[in-house]
Amino acid sequence: MTTQSSRLKIGEGKISGYLSIFLAIVSLGFVICAYFPDTFTTKDFRDIYNPQIVKWSILGVLILSFVFAFTSFILSKKKRYGFTSTIIIATTILIGTALPEGTGIQDKSFTIGLDWLLIDVLVSAIVFIPIELFLPKRLNQTKFHDEWRTDLVYFIISHLFIQIIGVIVQYPATTLFANIGLDGFQSTIQSIPFLPQLFIALLVSDLFQYTAHYFFHKTPYLWRFHAVHHSTKNLDWLAGSRTHFFDLVVVRAMSFIPIYVCGFSSSVFFTYIVIVSFQAVLAHANTRINFGFLKYVFVTPQFHHWHHSDDPKAYDKNFAIHFPFIDMIFGTYYDEGKEWPKSTGLGDVHYPKGYGKQFVYPFVKNPQEDLENASER
Repeated sequence: MTTQSSRLKIGEGKISGYLSIFLAIVSLGFVICAYFPDTFTTKDFRDIYNPQIVKWSILGVLILSFVFAFTSFILSKKKRYGFTSTIIIATTILIGTALPEGTGIQDKSFTIGLDWLLIDVLVSAIVFIPIELFLPKRLNQTKFHDEWRTDLVYFIISHLFIQIIGVIVQYPATTLFANIGLDGFQSTIQSIPFLPQLFIALLVSDLFQYTAHYFFHKTPYLWRFHAVHHSTKNLDWLAGSRTHFFDLVVVRAMSFIPIYVCGFSSSVFFTYIVIVSFQAVLAHANTRINFGFLKYVFVTPQFHHWHHSDDPKAYDKNFAIHFPFIDMIFGTYYDEGKEWPKSTGLGDVHYPKGYGKQFVYPFVKNPQEDLENASER
């Protein structure tokens, strides 16, 4: 039987120790990217990297890691956190001092997006770890719950293979709509001012995602795959990454179709990517922040936590990704005022643990059958 870890407390030295190790690993990852940019960096991002800014950013993260390590040494009775971090910091500095200058980058057909993984996890951690630490909704939920490693694996895989996922996602749209004369239509879209154009991008994408999301709930075979996402009982900023590869590709492909067909400007497209990434993490975060009337305008944690509720009255509700009014229009909106769901997950369904088992499970078994068998028992 797995023992649930207790929630971390400020002043024990564990939080600073974990943060120090985390930041040291991130710094080491950035140095590896600098050594092998043609293998570990995302091609689309290379043009915006400034070498000096990158170097100073790595140094800043290393210094912050050392500060947390020193804090952990002072506060914690167990010195292994600070010691482990110090070893990683020293290793990073050692190999970082020998970084090659001005090496050419060869464009490869396939790269591993280690840079995107590190940037996203660093920014997400900086924003959401303090929020969940100081303003948690579920006070007893620890960062290191039974399945945090599984969620971390999902996060890592979806980021490392961002390029191949992008190619697969874009294929349906580029194949079906490549030669149907969209230039005039796309020029009209691009002539729209930035903010209205961004709203249109979010709206049409959300309508397509709503549709895909709806069918993943209502179609028994598709639900097998989407049930992976709903299997977590501990919603936090990392849990949103738990999505089966098939589910991930299909839903992203559906959302990419209107983006490709409309041909939004590059500034709108990149802003859209940032908003999508941020809101996907925020919607699953363990935070009690009250968004007031904004919860009727944008998808908030409370709205999406009800979507994950194991209470039957909330089943198949709140499908929208960005705008709750889409659910209001289609009759799938669920709101309990200021109340939050008492628990989340798949109820009595027994779902396998671990990335590998969860990847295979939907192909061979229907989790709904487990729920029906449990009800009969």
